[in-house]
Amino acid sequence: MKTITQEVDPSSGRSGEAAAAKHGREEHKPVASNIFWHSGKVSAERRKERFGHHSATIWLTGLSGAGKSTVAYELERMLLEEGKYCFVLDGDNIRHHLNSDLGFSANDRKENIRRTAEVARLMNQAGLIVISSFISPLREDRAMAREIIGAGNFIEVYVSASIQVCESRDPKGLYAKARAGKISDFTGISAPYEPPVNPALTIDTGKLPLEEAARTLLHYLEQCLS
Repeated sequence: MKTITQEVDPSSGRSGEAAAAKHGREEHKPVASNIFWHSGKVSAERRKERFGHHSATIWLTGLSGAGKSTVAYELERMLLEEGKYCFVLDGDNIRHHLNSDLGFSANDRKENIRRTAEVARLMNQAGLIVISSFISPLREDRAMAREIIGAGNFIEVYVSASIQVCESRDPKGLYAKARAGKISDFTGISAPYEPPVNPALTIDTGKLPLEEAARTLLHYLEQCLS
C-alpha cells in the first residue's frame, strides 16, 4: 500500500530552487529580476505534527458525470469528521474565479491544470489534504500536475464510469448539448479522454453508489495519510 511522504518545501529552510529540484522540475523563473525567495521557519514535519497527518493531493480524474465532484465533497466531509484538514478544488468552481479567463482550447486546458496544481502544491505546503476534482483528460497534463505537486504527495484516482453511464446521468445537460453540436471539443464525445495507466486507485462509480465510492477512497487514504 502506498505511503505518502511529505515533500520538502521552502518553509523548511531549503531554497525554492532546491525544493524544485527535489520535485524533479526546474523552478519557474519569474519575469521580474528584483524579487527574492523568502524561506519560512515552519517545517513540513512540524505541520504534520500539528495537524496529525501528512498532506497530499488526491487527484480525481474521469469523464463528466462520473461522479468526481460528488465523491470529492463527500470525502471532504468524511475527512473533516475524522479531524483531518482538507479542501476540495473543484474544476467548475475554479473556473468561476481563479481560471475565469480560460476557455477550453488545448492550451487553456493545460493552463487550467497547471494553475490548479500550483494551488494544490501551496495548500500541501500549508499542511492540508487537497481533493482535486478535474476531468483532466490528457495523461500529459496529469503528469505535469504530478511534477508540480511532487510525486510523493500526488495520488491519482481514476473515477471510472462508462460513457453510457455518464451520458445517462448527464446532470448538467452537457452530453445532450454536445450530441446536438452546441458544445465543441467535449471530452468523451468530440474530444479524447486518456484513462490513467497506473492510478493509485480505480473506483467504478457505474457499479458503486457514490457514497460508497467515497468511503472506499477514505479507507484507502486512512492507510496512506496517518
